[in-house]
Amino acid sequence: MLALACSFLLVSCTSTTPPPSGAKAGALYLCGCGADCKCTTVAVKPGKCGCGKDLVAVHPLKVEADSVLACSCGANCTCAPDAKDPAKCGCGKPIRKVALKGSGLYYCACGGTCCVTISDKPGKCHCGKDLKKAG
Repeated sequence: MLALACSFLLVSCTSTTPPPSGAKAGALYLCGCGADCKCTTVAVKPGKCGCGKDLVAVHPLKVEADSVLACSCGANCTCAPDAKDPAKCGCGKPIRKVALKGSGLYYCACGGTCCVTISDKPGKCHCGKDLKKAG
């Protein structure tokens, strides 16, 4: 019964509808000025952050409220959070928590890892719900 319920949940969060512009899976860019970085720039396209450094690609893992947890191993990463160490992703790299507030981006607010959809335009999540604008 549990396997059936998990299968239903997985299917319900999968969509054949393409994500909105800028919301391709695995594409999120954060400031690359280091671990002590105070910059809050987050984008769905490469560019520069507020301090002038290049944005670096990260792999979004999970949305919590209006923040995203991301693995710093790059956009093509297929990691999941490490089950033994919640501060790291499966590849051993640290997880960064980044506030989406004030970014102007939209995100899926369905919770957890169901739909880690982040976009620069309004639209629908991969699961079909409306994207929510970060406050």
